[in-house]
Amino acid sequence: MNNNFPSWQTIIVNANIATMTDGANGYGEILNGAIAIENGTIVWVGCESELPEYDKQSVQVIDAKGQWVTPGFVDCHTHAVYGGNRANEFEMRLNGASYEEIAQAGGGIVSTVAATRAATTQELLDAALLRVRAMQAQGMTTIEIKSGYGLDTENEIKMLEVAQQIAQALPVSVQKTFLGAHAVPVEYKGKADEYIKLVCQEMIPQVAKQNIADAVDVFCEGIGFSAEQTEQVFLAAKQAGLRVKVHAEQLSNLGGTELAAKYQALSSDHIEFLDEAGICAMKQADMTAVLLPGAFYFLRETQLPPIELLRKYGVAMAVATDANPGTSPINSPQLMLNMACTLFRLTPAEALAGLTCHGAKALGLSDCKGQIALGYDADIAIWNISQPAELCYQIGVNPLTKLFYKGSIVIEH
Repeated sequence: MNNNFPSWQTIIVNANIATMTDGANGYGEILNGAIAIENGTIVWVGCESELPEYDKQSVQVIDAKGQWVTPGFVDCHTHAVYGGNRANEFEMRLNGASYEEIAQAGGGIVSTVAATRAATTQELLDAALLRVRAMQAQGMTTIEIKSGYGLDTENEIKMLEVAQQIAQALPVSVQKTFLGAHAVPVEYKGKADEYIKLVCQEMIPQVAKQNIADAVDVFCEGIGFSAEQTEQVFLAAKQAGLRVKVHAEQLSNLGGTELAAKYQALSSDHIEFLDEAGICAMKQADMTAVLLPGAFYFLRETQLPPIELLRKYGVAMAVATDANPGTSPINSPQLMLNMACTLFRLTPAEALAGLTCHGAKALGLSDCKGQIALGYDADIAIWNISQPAELCYQIGVNPLTKLFYKGSIVIEH
């Protein structure tokens, strides 16, 4: 008996592997490859012909049948926990109602805040699980979920608790982001500075004390918060030991990205109006640009993100669903791959990097998620496709055949 066999639990063989270890410079392909998994971690990857001997009695061998294998998708920007929906506003808008008319009818973010505050934890969880399961069914294994529809201490914490419960209910990794500075609630109308004080002096300390968030986000925009107010939130987050990120340059350029770079932010998200100075600041701070083609599509925006400049400076570009009730009610990572290519002109390799290695980078998870590489979590998707570009090309047919989360099969078709 050979006692020197590796202590592997699972091996995937007969696989074409898009390792995504090269960022957006290609798929990092290994043809006729194999992957070995031990204790939920990738411990060997390479050509199957070079696979060391192993104990065929004790190892689970999975034949990928020549299909393509990628890392599980990382959706690095969502608002998947919320109450109610805004389908009525969608219909009103298409029937000619203006933004002001919708707002006067109690619509907009105000309606989502009211519905979220009124919902029980269980109601929020049940609704969110439907959305997250839909994303998981399309290959997602890691998701970021923001608060931001509570806009008071109790309900912001309630949202983050629901996000935490999702991680307990489903085999997915959940990163939780506190977005108390999403909008000014109705009770603080005309008193944005006072509300920011509440965010900084009460909400962030409470969130940090309960260890219920991984990062803090701010909507730095004319209809959100000024650069000065944003900086106050960043300072409070830094004092609480939390990383920061920013919704910025979506509708105008307030310099939110440059400001975030000073605080070593993980990412700047939306960024349609980002300028070269902002991109230089991102590069210097090693930030990730998060592209949200779903919101661009749903809002019928015309200002494209500065893709060529981001390429020129070598800024990592992530792609995410921005799943939310108002501006991107879309829970399909596969659709985002197509939209990133068709709307933003990303190459398929760039788009796939955006939902794998660069999505992980946007969450500070570059060392464990988004790549098929030694020491990484065995979050792996097997696809019935003939080439990786097919994931970006076809809409409406789900080619996922197996999904692994930390080495265990969680979806199988």
